[in-house]
Amino acid sequence: MSGWSNGTYNESYTSFLLMGFPGMQKARALLVLPFLSLYLVILFTNALVIHTVASQRSLHQPMYLLIALLLAVNICAATTVLPAMLFSFSTRFNRISLPRCLGQMFCIYFLVSMDCNILLVMALDRYVAICYPLRYPEIVTGQLLIGLVVLAATRSTCIVAPVVVLASRVRFCRSDVIHHFTCEHMALMKLSCGDISLNKTVGLIIRTVNRVLDMLLLGASYSRIIHAAFRISSGGARSKALNTCGSHLLVIFTVYSSTMSSSIVYRVARTASQDVHNLLSAFYLLLPCLVNPIIYGARTKEIRQHLVRSFLSAGP
Repeated sequence: MSGWSNGTYNESYTSFLLMGFPGMQKARALLVLPFLSLYLVILFTNALVIHTVASQRSLHQPMYLLIALLLAVNICAATTVLPAMLFSFSTRFNRISLPRCLGQMFCIYFLVSMDCNILLVMALDRYVAICYPLRYPEIVTGQLLIGLVVLAATRSTCIVAPVVVLASRVRFCRSDVIHHFTCEHMALMKLSCGDISLNKTVGLIIRTVNRVLDMLLLGASYSRIIHAAFRISSGGARSKALNTCGSHLLVIFTVYSSTMSSSIVYRVARTASQDVHNLLSAFYLLLPCLVNPIIYGARTKEIRQHLVRSFLSAGP
């Protein structure tokens, strides 16, 4: 798209060339095998736990359904990123239009935000289950669960939409090459030729406010949960409650540490190469997708038992 402004001809690119890991341009085909293997592992592990929850009626309870939903979001996040990345590594067809670029940006950030919001719903579920066990069935109903998931999706949309809408109003005239494997926000903003201070400020405020709010809610919830768990008289029930909370806290640590570390390093290590920034983005996008099913599959007793039975029955 092009136009005249103040007598000067200005061009704004409407399609871009995705150039992930630009420092390895001549050897990018070598990246196909490790990232393809990673994608297949993510698909298999997440799908295995989801299938286990779906196929076992004893696991059709809010906690396990939320775990399955979280892992389904993991699959969607990996699928939003990896197939396009692999395609661009192995072929020359890695050009993307601006609408598709903005759509990909929205999907990536929406799914990352959805991950965090599902963890908040899980914290609420565990809070009611452990602090008010006798009232749990009447409080956490199917309708409430659906309402909370819809609320999580709405919140994720409200968090991401302003960033994407502001990005759509930017003119891109520096270059049509995005030195990234996805339409990451700051990688796209580097191509702008106007003032993007509003984009940066809005993005930083939204991310900071939501991260702080999430941490406060999660901290308040799990501190009450752990306090209530230690007051349970039955040793077995107390151990089960703490083990379940431990699994959730490990996942929370993985999700939030990966997103926050990537953001911090991106702003601090400005002198680092673009390949390093690409690697950090891959780390924060894909690490939760890889680790979450392993944590829940190995540490959640009921899921682990069904997985072991499935493998034993499938054996010779």
